Amino acid sequence: MDSFIQSLTDFTGTVAGYVWGIPSIILLVGTGIYLTFRLRFIQFRGFRHSFQLISGRYDSDKDPGEVTHFQALSAALSATIGTGNIAGVATAIAFGGPGAVFWMWVTAIVGMATKYTSCALALKYRFIHPDGQVSGGPMYTLKNGLGMPKLGAAFAVFTLIASFGIGNMVQSNSVVDGFRFIIPQASEFKLIIGVVIALMVGLVIIGGIKRIAKVASRIVPFMAIAYCGSALLILALNIDKIPSAFATIINYALNPMAVGGGALGAAMHYGVARGVFSNESGLGSAPMAHAAARTREPVREGLVAMIGPFIDTIVICTMTALVIIVMGAWGPAKPEGLNGAALSAYAFQKAIGTAGAWVVGFGLVFFAYSTIIAWSYYGDRSAEYLFGERAVLPYRIVYTVLVVVGAYVPLKLVWNFADITNMFMAAPNLISLILLAKIMKELSDDYFRRMKSE
Repeated sequence: MDSFIQSLTDFTGTVAGYVWGIPSIILLVGTGIYLTFRLRFIQFRGFRHSFQLISGRYDSDKDPGEVTHFQALSAALSATIGTGNIAGVATAIAFGGPGAVFWMWVTAIVGMATKYTSCALALKYRFIHPDGQVSGGPMYTLKNGLGMPKLGAAFAVFTLIASFGIGNMVQSNSVVDGFRFIIPQASEFKLIIGVVIALMVGLVIIGGIKRIAKVASRIVPFMAIAYCGSALLILALNIDKIPSAFATIINYALNPMAVGGGALGAAMHYGVARGVFSNESGLGSAPMAHAAARTREPVREGLVAMIGPFIDTIVICTMTALVIIVMGAWGPAKPEGLNGAALSAYAFQKAIGTAGAWVVGFGLVFFAYSTIIAWSYYGDRSAEYLFGERAVLPYRIVYTVLVVVGAYVPLKLVWNFADITNMFMAAPNLISLILLAKIMKELSDDYFRRMKSE
């Protein structure tokens, strides 16, 4: 059995390497660059207004939808602020060097335009059921906006599969990993931990997006402040090392004389792959949460959505990366075999002692749990699109059971599986964004023109 799992891990690793080759990177980053120019740098000119929107100033109970702007953002952030911020960043640095962080920034900046477009279009082409429940996302954009229901179905299939990997088993595996930093014997109680987490997930997701958004709007601010506060403390204690840390990131990302061409390629590969895993820009997952927002203005929800990559990657991932670099927990100084969350825990522990490992441990537990409950919604919207409302409850049951299974599966195999399904999700979504860019520009110009006249 062990040899089979190892063979499967090696095979999926090879496939993931091909899937995340140069063509995929060009498609993802290139789409973001294209939308950035086509929408006249929306991520910069609309940045201030996006924060005004989540303040509640523009909310109205009379508008169609199920959740507020802030709750929709929290639900989407709870799916993206997860293991990518702790384990993903460390994995990128371990295998791609500090330069990988630069490419994570690139995916975030151009990804803001991608997420703006995908979430605004998801709201424009969403379907509101007679009972007020909302169904939306790239599958509806492809079906209603472009008349491509088969491509929409393909996206839904890939999302359904991906929800079991990126949204479920990666996360439950990381919960066990997190407890291991708090209780060294946690690995001996995988089944118990898995069952407890599964029960906690089931109690939330059975209530749908309203309950998910309500729980997420409480967990996300708390966990972000706790984790970021600890990272900021470490950085404040090592403030003199921060400039050289940024210089190291830039040097390893752009200077072939310093690191060699192969190292530059690795930095780009792992940076883009982990950046997309972290903020999910281009995948098409977040639009399903944002489509449920209570508003009549697609552009408004697009502006709210683009805050996600900024908070997730530019802020939180950068903090994790800086802690690892300033503490010298990379390269030859990195202990052999330490990758992922273990590397982040090592860096935090090196800075503030045992408390550092506890911060990473609790961070993983909360981040992973919130991601599991948010991704269940993405999967059940895909199941509903493919098979109708009758498929939602069976999907939620299977999803909950797989939380337990994920605790047992080798981490490398799960990460490979997640990388493969991520790219298969992204392709049909990116096609819709490129083809509907003209409509998005018209919506944007109209909205900002009306805002100026008010």
